[in-house]
Amino acid sequence: MGRQTPLFQLHQELGARIVDFGGWDMPVQYSSQIGEHHAVRRAAGVFDVSHMCVIDLKGGRVRPFLRTLLANDVDKLTRPGKALYTCMLDESGGVLDDLIVYFLSDSGFRVVVNAGTRDKDLAWIRRHAREFDVGVLERAELAMLAIQGPEARTKAAKLLSRVGAATALELDTFVGREIEGWFVARTGYTGEDGFEVMMPASDAERVWRELNSLGVASCGLGARDTLRLEAGMNLYGNDMDERTHPFESGLAWTVAMEPRDRPFIGRAALEAVKAQGSSRKLVGLLLEDRGVLRSHQKVVVPGVGEGEITSGTFSPTLERSIAFARVPAGTAQQVQVDIRGKLLNARVVKPPFVRFGQVLVR
Repeated sequence: MGRQTPLFQLHQELGARIVDFGGWDMPVQYSSQIGEHHAVRRAAGVFDVSHMCVIDLKGGRVRPFLRTLLANDVDKLTRPGKALYTCMLDESGGVLDDLIVYFLSDSGFRVVVNAGTRDKDLAWIRRHAREFDVGVLERAELAMLAIQGPEARTKAAKLLSRVGAATALELDTFVGREIEGWFVARTGYTGEDGFEVMMPASDAERVWRELNSLGVASCGLGARDTLRLEAGMNLYGNDMDERTHPFESGLAWTVAMEPRDRPFIGRAALEAVKAQGSSRKLVGLLLEDRGVLRSHQKVVVPGVGEGEITSGTFSPTLERSIAFARVPAGTAQQVQVDIRGKLLNARVVKPPFVRFGQVLVR
């Protein structure tokens, strides 16, 4: 058995199919994965993301610490509650993890890292925090629910008081705030609006049931994966890891090379890559023939070379196969994918494929 979230027994009661995910026993679907996907695109769904690791960082030098630790620049965060998406790199520029960091106060930040990398991340963060005298506190007592979809914020706000609901509904995107004992954030991972709510684990089952009673669908990891790929969002371990750097993973926008005097971990390696030019890039693919794209399928780029699909799926919204693929830098518009020995045609497109319910590629 793997690790379990505070909602594990409820998932079983609701008939979820449980799978191992990064060492955690997690629900992959409850009834229909496609139905759960459409519920989020059209109305609202709730995901258990309590397996993710919440870490509070405290100390007088916490900002200088994060300026060194992260590839993006936390000096962009000037308003309490504002969040930033970034990568945490090793000295070679490899991606240790992608994460979200929230600015809470001059002496406090909150970081949310991936489940499968939590032990590695905690060790790395603690190792580098010592020289800055920064305290590192894992908030294992918290559960986290992601409520996503065009109706998600309105329905989730009904669980708060009138004043709390108004405060939550006024949150800007990529901002989080303590509201009535919960930390309510508006970041998202599905290409739809919504809230991520960190709460005491003892609240989680009641809140999930109340959301269900309001018409919010229970959703598993299967729908989360098709939604995030449609939204053009990377998955750690598939689309990037320690063997890849941000520039070949579609994550150049998460790296702040300015100001030039900020010596973040991995900077020298990335400067060398920029000087030489990256030999690979991450692109979106839209399959033009009939088939299903999956991770590790070979991508043939005529006259250039070969690449590989990093994430692939059948898109319920587009009703055709889509993928991310790491391909040679010279790849242009048309490629072929080797599916069981047959070369099928695919078109290179710029993600996202879907955002806020709208199809963005044709």
